[in-house]
Amino acid sequence: MSNAVPLPAAPKRLGSSAVRKFVKNRAAVLGAILVGFFVLIAIFAPVIATEDPFKTSFTAVRKAPSAAHWLGTDELGRDLFARITYGARTSLLAGGVSVLIALLFGVPFGIIAGYFGGWIDSVISRVIDAMLAIPFLILAIALAAFLGASLTNAMIAIGLSAAPIFARLTRGQVMSVRSEEYVEGARVIGLRHPRIILRYIVPNAVAPIIVQATLTIAAAIIAEASLSFLGLGQQPPNPSWGSMLNSSKNFISQAPWMSIWPGTAIFLVVLGFNLLGDGLRDAIDPREH
Repeated sequence: MSNAVPLPAAPKRLGSSAVRKFVKNRAAVLGAILVGFFVLIAIFAPVIATEDPFKTSFTAVRKAPSAAHWLGTDELGRDLFARITYGARTSLLAGGVSVLIALLFGVPFGIIAGYFGGWIDSVISRVIDAMLAIPFLILAIALAAFLGASLTNAMIAIGLSAAPIFARLTRGQVMSVRSEEYVEGARVIGLRHPRIILRYIVPNAVAPIIVQATLTIAAAIIAEASLSFLGLGQQPPNPSWGSMLNSSKNFISQAPWMSIWPGTAIFLVVLGFNLLGDGLRDAIDPREH
């Protein structure tokens, strides 16, 4: 007979029931459709766009929407449809990369603070509290101004500004999971801390992090548009919805389409991620299963 001690069993993970609940949520499905729509636009921008987004034409300055230019042109005669299509790449890239940076910095510190506790938790928590005391967008603007105006620096600034949110969320989830019987059992049989964290802590704390990441992408897209509007994000002539709003603010009465279309694009993609995040939260909330 073998004397090996069996590993404690972790709780059953959510699966098909969560998928069914998500599909039944019409708002969540609408959010997924909106997000998928803009992702496809970003991927196939060279195919969808009928004009060069950088091509200027002084004979077509601020032209209203027409058969030649579906969404009109801007102050330099550039096709707005093409620029909004390519601008989707900028917004989605900024949202995704910023959240990835936030996860890479926030989650490990949250795990360390929540799992080990003590003075380590106190130090990390005080740093998190200090960063959360500064409004998210204000901190992102300050970091972007310090790093310099570029899309890369804007994504870094947004990611670092959002990291404390994930650190605090992860800390709370880990503190909740670490007191469960299966984690205590893993400690009793002598499993090392890294294995306990990877096998038992992370899988059972990841669901709220996924939901928060989805919602934070929406906030990151707004932050990138704000930074680009202020000249701290994507630099001209590269298309960005935020910089397009900045250039259109002086022509709202003469050419309202210059601000309507990028504003609508921001609204729809942010709405999509918010609906998707809310749907995921309802679907994978363990209290509902």
